[in-house]
Amino acid sequence: MASHTKIIFNPCENKENQYIAILVNALEKHGYDVNRLDDFLSSSKHYKSIKLLHLNWFENLDDSSAKSMWKSYFRKLIVLAAVRLGKKKLVWTMHNRLSHEKKSGKLSRALTEKIVSQADAIVIHSKVSKEILRSQYPNLNAKIVHIPHPDFVGVYGPMIQETDEKENKKLKLLFLGAIKPYKNIELLIEIAKKFPESVHITIAGNPNSEAYRSDLRKLAEGAGNVSLQLKFIPDSDLPKFIHEADLLILPYSLESSLNSGTVILGFSYGRTVICPKIGTIDDLEAGEDVFDYSYSSQSEHIQALETQVQKAIHVHQANPILLIEKGHRLKDLILKKNNKQNVTDNLIRLYESLLN
Repeated sequence: MASHTKIIFNPCENKENQYIAILVNALEKHGYDVNRLDDFLSSSKHYKSIKLLHLNWFENLDDSSAKSMWKSYFRKLIVLAAVRLGKKKLVWTMHNRLSHEKKSGKLSRALTEKIVSQADAIVIHSKVSKEILRSQYPNLNAKIVHIPHPDFVGVYGPMIQETDEKENKKLKLLFLGAIKPYKNIELLIEIAKKFPESVHITIAGNPNSEAYRSDLRKLAEGAGNVSLQLKFIPDSDLPKFIHEADLLILPYSLESSLNSGTVILGFSYGRTVICPKIGTIDDLEAGEDVFDYSYSSQSEHIQALETQVQKAIHVHQANPILLIEKGHRLKDLILKKNNKQNVTDNLIRLYESLLN
């Protein structure tokens, strides 16, 4: 029985990602008392009361400086030691192949090994994650549970109704999300320069540093078909941004990326994507409704990306409505495969199996 059972879900809030809110709200509605990780060791009484911890992105470290990175690492080791000593149940969600942060890669991998060895259950959002885990950790004892990423249908407000007419002008591409180097934003600007007459790219999101913001602005100088919205995009504006685009373009790194909430977000609001074949794409088995691709080097990446953009241009020029129809079919697909009610029900069942 979940009523008043104290658990930690970390992070328990994230203003930039409603994924957390969907899960935490469902857990609280079911009766779990969800607490912050920061309060885990606040008192002996509170520490003893916690029955289960669910960690997301826990392997990521603050790499703003060497001092911060090591401090972050040792603080997390203390948390894991406290979990083990207190015989708390530990759940970890595997979001990425590797940490996206280059500077802290070795420490992050060491921390991941400790999490994996200690976890009672590992939640994966894509089937390929199980193969990756088994290959990296052959002695893995944790229960691996495949629970899809929840859909975002209606979460950021209602979907804007499509108009009957689509102007057959430039193909409007949108990158949406936090602006970080591993997301290959530079490739988007390069692509825009290759198709000045047939493509317009909007890049919307908050860069992870002022230096990176400045670099992107310099790179986009002179590209009249690139719109830089380098700022935090409020939740209420997301449906409008997506509606105004013909499709999303997300040139993620295959080296580290595994799942994408932004892909799910695009589908939830009726838009298809140009994106590498990450786990999220593979699981959906959407066929020709997605412009997916693979690559094994940076030079191959730009070529593969260019090929998919060219395909999207041809579809758009033939009939712009065809791209919108792809997006709407994908919305229907994730309502079946990523239904947020089913997702949260499965998470609750996992907790109950560990606690009972």
